[in-house]
Amino acid sequence: MEQPEYRRIVVKLSGEALAGEGGFGIDLNVVRRLAGEILDVCRMGVQVAAVVGGGNIWRGATASQAGIDRSTADHMGMLATVINALALQAALEAAGAETRVQTAIDMRQVAEPYIRRRAIRHLEKGRVVILAAGTGNPFFSTDTAAALRAAELEAEVILMAKRGVDGIYSADPRVDPTAQKYDELHYLDLLNQGLAVMDSTAASLCMENGIPIIVFNFEAPGALRRICLGERIGTFVGGGARHE
Repeated sequence: MEQPEYRRIVVKLSGEALAGEGGFGIDLNVVRRLAGEILDVCRMGVQVAAVVGGGNIWRGATASQAGIDRSTADHMGMLATVINALALQAALEAAGAETRVQTAIDMRQVAEPYIRRRAIRHLEKGRVVILAAGTGNPFFSTDTAAALRAAELEAEVILMAKRGVDGIYSADPRVDPTAQKYDELHYLDLLNQGLAVMDSTAASLCMENGIPIIVFNFEAPGALRRICLGERIGTFVGGGARHE
């Protein structure tokens, strides 16, 4: 049996990824395919925690610009992530995985509260832990939640699943055909160059805790498995060489 390079990973799934081509709502075919990819690496012995966004349903920052109080708008976004988490849970369990959804805000009728030690225990038992509601605090993104949970759960890497983009580029490759793809970046490159991959709080948290980030196109078949086996695909962000 092939030996994975990583023992425990955090997969960051944006809400936009779950929306598929429609751009809004949940594309169940996309969710089922993601569930299959996650289950595949679980069967290799990799412990998987998934942090889900909610931008396919609600974007708190955008809503606040339209006049809704920012704290209220962000809490609405947290509820959107719970909807996505339950959809992913249903797809994973239909595929044969054991799962637990944990939320950063208390809603015991549908999910467990996030408790670090309990989450680790679930991972050790081979369950996929789906983490919803961000950090539970307004003004913090789900990218920051992924960085925070990765540090708390002692994950070895954060895998950021993107749709239609196979890594980090100097500009949006869908708009600028001359955009340069980076195979490897330093954390400071994300901060200094303003590369729109994750917010600065999340990038700083990863840098302070030495958690590498791999940005990849989840639409590429088997991408998650290939990364877990050590293949370098997408863009690796860590403490290596910097690009000025």
